[in-house]
Amino acid sequence: MFRLKHLPLDTLREHVVMIHELAVRNGNLGLNPLDRVLVSGRDPATGKRREITGVLNFCRDNLLEPDEVGVSDEAFRDLGLAERTEVSAALAVAPHSVDLVRAKLEGVRLDHAGFTAILGDVAARRYSRVELAMFVLACALKRLDLAELVDYTRAMIDTGEQLSFASAPIVDKHCIGGIPGNRTTMIIVPILAALGLTVPKTSSRAITSPAGTADTMGILADVSLSADRIYNVIGKTGGCIVWGGALELAPADDVLITVERPMELDTEAQMVASILAKKKTVGATHVLIDIPVGRTAKVRTYAAAETLAALFHDVATRIDLRLEVALTDARAPIGRGIGPRLEALDVLAVLRGDIDAPQDLREKSLYLTSRILEMSGKVGPGAGYREARRMLDSGAALKKFTDIVSAQGARDLPPEALYRQMVTAQADGRIREIDCWEIARVAKRAGAPANVAAGVRMLKTIGDVVARDEPLFEIHASSSEQLDTARSYAETHPEIITFGF
Repeated sequence: MFRLKHLPLDTLREHVVMIHELAVRNGNLGLNPLDRVLVSGRDPATGKRREITGVLNFCRDNLLEPDEVGVSDEAFRDLGLAERTEVSAALAVAPHSVDLVRAKLEGVRLDHAGFTAILGDVAARRYSRVELAMFVLACALKRLDLAELVDYTRAMIDTGEQLSFASAPIVDKHCIGGIPGNRTTMIIVPILAALGLTVPKTSSRAITSPAGTADTMGILADVSLSADRIYNVIGKTGGCIVWGGALELAPADDVLITVERPMELDTEAQMVASILAKKKTVGATHVLIDIPVGRTAKVRTYAAAETLAALFHDVATRIDLRLEVALTDARAPIGRGIGPRLEALDVLAVLRGDIDAPQDLREKSLYLTSRILEMSGKVGPGAGYREARRMLDSGAALKKFTDIVSAQGARDLPPEALYRQMVTAQADGRIREIDCWEIARVAKRAGAPANVAAGVRMLKTIGDVVARDEPLFEIHASSSEQLDTARSYAETHPEIITFGF
């Protein structure tokens, strides 16, 4: 038997267990590092037995005593026992659902029951990182047909809780991502809420980008809200912009994201299931999906975009969700900032109506808002853009955004990055295209989104004529090492910006 010890380690939703090497050797436990281990103990207050499964690591120093079992933040929370509670540790068998993952890798079709078994174990943190990656790759390499994708989406919905709101329609919007600086959500939500619509917007943190909406909104307000707090914020303001990972809405998806992010993998099936499951569990009735299309976007051609749009429609229809898709141009980042703080500044500039606010971000936000207003029946056909612009230009959207930030818990804007470096043009020319993927890599090498002030500030955009040595963009970093890494990458990838007359 061991004494439980909480180790304050953030392991990205993985249950990690640590035991002193002496305890394993002296106790003849027959355990090895990376084994799956079952930690269990009885709650003294209730008498009920509680347990978690985790991945084992060995300790050789004084982090742990030989009679202690250490567990990471997520494991400690899910185990629900107090420190120093007596617990046991034993080798655990792999969940039966792992056999279904192997079967999928071999080309076997899975049904709703199979996906429910897999995602239930994923949500319960019974899968190791290797097994999570195996499932993600199985879905990527052995493509899901429509019936499988619908079953997968329904299973993802079934593994979590669901929000419910009395008023209707409940509107939502989601972009499939891949376009740096595309922070339209933070402008759309307050416009819609100012017009009386209910908008419970849950967003992701970055998966393959320098910032997600939750990262950027988190600069200005608390985004880790419980369901009760979301109901409170919606009751006060009509809208919210929060991190979905703080809730138990489709929790299996939040776990899978932790392996998709380092793999830089966002497959079509995972994308559709993830987005629609999150929309359904948040209580949405009407959803607009933004699919940016461009040579360096996630979707490269309009033909591919139409195919993806049809897939979204097919799955949405089968889970009783009203959905429209907007195909938008993506030859460059949207706005000037790439990275949480820099993107937040763009959003504030548009909401305030600053004369130098990025017009592409403003116009795209108004266009998408108009689509939502018309599809929801809030305004008649053709009247959405005018009504959205009225809310923005009158200051009503800014006031509503301020109310939402206050209700969620306002935060002070963090200081700008200490280290900055201009990247200049290597020749004269007119900018024809900016590589979204590569400019995002520059921002990530500068430290975004982990360092919220890091990223890239665009100084030029599509159509601008520049002279040799004229500044194109500015790298922001929180350390000289990250600045050097980002600058070196930019200088060795001149194709980031394509010129042509």
